[in-house]
Parts: sequence; structure tokens; C-alpha cells
Amino acid sequence: MASSFLSFSLLFIAVCSADGFLNYVLTRCEFNSTDLSDIEFIRSYVYNRLEFIRFSSSLGKFVGFTEFGVKSAEQWNQGPELAQMRAEKERYCVPNINLEYQAALTKTVKPSVRLHSSSPPPGEHPIMLVCSVYDFYPKQIRVSWTRDGQEVTSDVTSTEELPNGDWYYQVHSQLVYTPR
Repeated sequence: MASSFLSFSLLFIAVCSADGFLNYVLTRCEFNSTDLSDIEFIRSYVYNRLEFIRFSSSLGKFVGFTEFGVKSAEQWNQGPELAQMRAEKERYCVPNINLEYQAALTKTVKPSVRLHSSSPPPGEHPIMLVCSVYDFYPKQIRVSWTRDGQEVTSDVTSTEELPNGDWYYQVHSQLVYTPR
């Protein structure tokens, strides 16, 4: 029993007291569709949590963020690294985006709708109907009001589609009216 505690303690001390350096490369593709013109390929080089150089396909070149990064960017923009990075968008992004697009972006989520009435501030019309639409994807949605089968456009206010922060959206629409 004592030996297992000792080995755990020694491991903990070794991990916590060890100094070192962190160096990594982050490669990502940002996209809205599978169209090549809608894809941005980005490769970031990071040392000890500080990004020092980045290639962006939108700019078509390396950009440095530190003194070392600026010098490296100047050198890499003159060498074979630039041509290699420019080709990475098609080689790396397109096959992966085709998979991701089919797996996630073609999906839809039906909204949940809450309709309720509220009293507007004094001096306004006596009734306000509020339609709140929550948790839908993609963000394209149309909320409309009808009265006697005809669409109502006056006395209607609506918000833009608002992101929830979890890939879903919400929108709110109000109709001010006098009951009859």
C-alpha cells in the first residue's frame, strides 16, 4: 500500500515541477458551403500559447505576429512553403468539408414556438401578441402574422435571427392590435 502511494506522489511531483515548452500547429478550415470559394484554410504556428505566424488562404500568404514570426513569414513567402500552403486548401479542406457538410450542415432542426399575449406600455394599443421561436437550425426562417387569412404587415416588429451560442437560433416577433 505504501509503495503505490509513493509512486503516485513521485509522478505528481515530477509532472508539476517539470518545466518545458509547448509548440504546436493548428490547422483549420472555415466554411459555409462546399464551394471552394467559401472555404478558408488557416494554419497557425503557436509557441508557449502565443501564435507567432499564420497562413490564411484568404490572404494567400504567411503573416507574422512576433519578431521571429515576421522574419519567418518574409522567408516562407519567398520559398516553396508558400506554394505548398496555397495547395493545402484543396488537398486538406475539400475532402474533409464534403464529409462534414453531409454530416452536419445539411441537417435541420425544427423550431419550438411560444405564443403569448402581453400588455404594452400605457398609451399604446391594448394588446400585444408575442411569438418567440427558439432552437432552430439553419437560421433562415420566416415568421409572419395572418388575420382572416391575410398576412398582416402593419404594427408588426421582429428581431433578426439571434444566435443562441450553441449553433441554434431564435427570433421574436410582436403584433400590436386591437381585439375585435
